[in-house]
Amino acid sequence: MIKNDLFLRALNNETVERPPVWMMRQAGRYLPEFRALRDKYDFFTRCETPELAAEITVQPIRIVKPDAAILFSDILVVPRAMGIHVELKDNLGPIIPDPIRTMEQVNQVFVPDVNETLGYVFDAIKLTKEMLNDEVPLIGFAGSPWTIFCYAVEGKGSKSFDTAKGFCFSNPIAAHTLLQKITDTTILYLKEKVKAGCNAIQIFDSWGGMLSPVDYQEFSWPYINQIVEALAEDTKVIVFGKGCWFALNDMAKSKASALGVDWTCSARNARYLSGGKITLQGNFDPSRLLSPIPTIKKMVHEMIDEFGKDSYIVNLGHGILPNIPVDHAKAFVEAVKEYGNK
Repeated sequence: MIKNDLFLRALNNETVERPPVWMMRQAGRYLPEFRALRDKYDFFTRCETPELAAEITVQPIRIVKPDAAILFSDILVVPRAMGIHVELKDNLGPIIPDPIRTMEQVNQVFVPDVNETLGYVFDAIKLTKEMLNDEVPLIGFAGSPWTIFCYAVEGKGSKSFDTAKGFCFSNPIAAHTLLQKITDTTILYLKEKVKAGCNAIQIFDSWGGMLSPVDYQEFSWPYINQIVEALAEDTKVIVFGKGCWFALNDMAKSKASALGVDWTCSARNARYLSGGKITLQGNFDPSRLLSPIPTIKKMVHEMIDEFGKDSYIVNLGHGILPNIPVDHAKAFVEAVKEYGNK
């Protein structure tokens, strides 16, 4: 039994004394302890060495003390396992030197044996679970098929992903073939993560908001929903689509247990659009963690008041920024815990 099960109770829509809190990218660059390991080991070495991944995952649990851990990894381990060469350079982001632009290239991408290609992730989960000693739940994650597709076709990060979108519109058969391969791989990968010990899964649709509502229904949501359907019997699934407020109603009708919301969608609108019953997660602007600590605490309490303490998980509206002082991250978590003592 997990000692602090607030996060899992919120995913179950149970009444809680206070909402749980964690932060996207909480195992990351704002922590000096993380930077010390980053200076010694390159990015994929950290991802692919279970001892390092587990240590990085547990760092924020010791230091910031949120109510859930999220496994240190990256969404791009999936395309790497599928035969797509990915390079990740600190401060430059992901680079795919040979981006996918033709059906011939799509045909070369394969659905792998995830235990062979991603076994190091499952080993990291088992080691992390030992280190956590059932103190808090462990979240596993994957990128949405559309978000992985964006990197695979664009070849790098982008403000608009016009090349990826253009590939969908000019070559839809190839696009859907690639999206389905990513989906199939992701389902296999996440099922093994759950078997290895993850207590919940989050799907990150970081670039879903780049699509129009109509195109989202063709190129992103159906593939996310396949993953949700495949995992719903095994675990709780959170879907977070940045900029995807327009899809909250459809998402709420799925088997997802919670929906993430970014800071551009108010609590009131998120509750309305999602039908008012499903657990919501979010939506503090990460930049707001640069505010003075008393302001952070005041705003967190206001945010909880707006969402309501039940059917709610406190989080940021996207990942924590590298320049956030650790004391400010701690203040964010402490504000939620203080709310429960009001």
